[in-house]
Order: sequence, then C-alpha cells, then structure tokens
Amino acid sequence: MLTFYDLALKIIEEEKRPLSAAEIWDLAVKKGYDTEVSSKGKTPWQSIGSLIYVDIRDNRKSKFIKASTRPTKFYLKSLIKEKGIGEFTEEELSVDIEQRQVNYSEKDIHPFLVYFASSYFKAFAKTINHSTSTKKEFGEWVHPDIVACYFPIEDWNNEVYELSEKLGDNPVKLYSFELKKTLTFSNLRESFFQAVSNSSWANEGYLVASEISKDDDFIIELKRLSTSFGIGIIKIEIDDPDSSEILFPAKIKNNLDWDTINKLTMNSDFKEFIKRLKNDLVSKEIRKEKFDKVLTKEGLIKSISVE
Repeated sequence: MLTFYDLALKIIEEEKRPLSAAEIWDLAVKKGYDTEVSSKGKTPWQSIGSLIYVDIRDNRKSKFIKASTRPTKFYLKSLIKEKGIGEFTEEELSVDIEQRQVNYSEKDIHPFLVYFASSYFKAFAKTINHSTSTKKEFGEWVHPDIVACYFPIEDWNNEVYELSEKLGDNPVKLYSFELKKTLTFSNLRESFFQAVSNSSWANEGYLVASEISKDDDFIIELKRLSTSFGIGIIKIEIDDPDSSEILFPAKIKNNLDWDTINKLTMNSDFKEFIKRLKNDLVSKEIRKEKFDKVLTKEGLIKSISVE
C-alpha cells in the first residue's frame, strides 16, 4: 500500500513537472494509484498538500520543494539536479524569508488568524483597533491585536453548563494574540516581549506570524522564550490556511488578570468584546455576527498575494 508521501513522490517523478496537491491526486485517480492508498479521507488532496508543507518546513532533507505560489505547486530536488526546471533554480526555490518578497501587510493576516482561532480553538475572535483607545499614556505595549473567546454553550448540554457555573468552574476561555508578519532575529525580542505585555491577562497568549525564520539557532531561542514566559507560537500558512499550526503551546492560566482586563476597556473595541461576552453568556446564545467574520479557505487565499 502507498502512503500519501510515497504517492506524491511517485506522481511527480513520473510527470517530471511541478504539480499542485489537487493535480497530484487527480493524476493518481487517473492512473489508478488511488486504490493503492490505505487511507484517503474526504479531502485527500488537502492531506497531501499539508503533508508536503510540513515536510518542506520541518525536514531539511525533504525531497520536495515549493516550485510556485498562486497556485502552490511542488517539485522534487532530484529532478532539478537532473533536468533543471526552466525559469527558476534550486536556490531560488529555497529562498529564505529574509529574501522573499512579501506583498501583504500585517493587517491582511488578521482574517487568517480568525480562521485558525475558529477551526482550532472553536473560539470567536475580534480584532482590536489600537486607535480606538481613549488613554494614550499607557503606551503601545498594552493592546493585543486580536482577542477571542471559547464558549462551551454550543458544545455542552445546557444542564452541564449550568452546573459548571453553579460550581464556580466556568469553562469559558479567553485568548490573546499578538500578530507579526515576520519573525527573525532582528525583531524577535521586541515582538516576544510585546506579546508578553499584551497577553498576560488571558488564559492563553500567543505570538503569531506568517513568516518565521527556519534558522536552527532562531528556533532554539524562540522555543526557550516560549517555555520561559508561557507565550505560545502560531505559524500561519497563507498558502494553505488549514496547515497553520501551533509550533509551541502557550502555558494555560486558570485565573484571568481582571485588573488588566479592566485597564484594557480603555479601548472601545475591547470594551465591546467584554460586553458581548457578558450578554452571550447571560442569554446562552452566541451572536456570531458581532464577532469577526470567518472567511472560507478559498476567500482567504484570494485575499493576498506573495511573490
């Protein structure tokens, strides 16, 4: 039987051209190789794409490379060495983020994080606009970029939820996210301690980026800071939002910092977020339209471009 990894290798080796995950699966079906795959699932092409993404990102000896974006296509390093690939070289295909042209802003990544918060945490998110704060003297390292809340209202039986409230064990969980476009040694410490300052009040706080340096020393330092201060790290994949993931988990805090939460209500967006939570908890009905809209995967991918 074939694994998805072996299947992707087999198809690209036979075709000798860059292919998207969907093209790999379509060709596998046409060639009859799909019958040799032990486990398919409902969206095998997504599984193939996610598997290759992770292999390229985490495995320096990966046999795959990303040959293009919009659409994302994959190729094999061995085929470049044997035949070349026309308009680009192996060096160009393996360009690091310090050299990559990133044609989108930090604000453009917000919908991707909202999508991740919804799919991974089952949380409802709200973007916090810093300009709506009424007190500037506290400085910029106060407000998180995005906040989110998990309500168990839709997941739990009503009697169980009410009992948890009576016992003082409310399962509602608050998240805080500090968002950056890139993370490298040049901005790591400032970005990290900004996340610490802005997210200490929540049950879980995260530093989020779409472009993270793959340098070994950088990853070691990022993990050390995450472990030391309890701030989690999330990697957003703009080419495949379903492949976004938590690189290092946040330390879960059972108690909220109410003094800081009160201070943050100087921001009208955050104040509205807190008010919304209270109303939804009292009514036991989540007004989803009051939170940031969760775009579809296709809508996210079309929203920005990377060269």
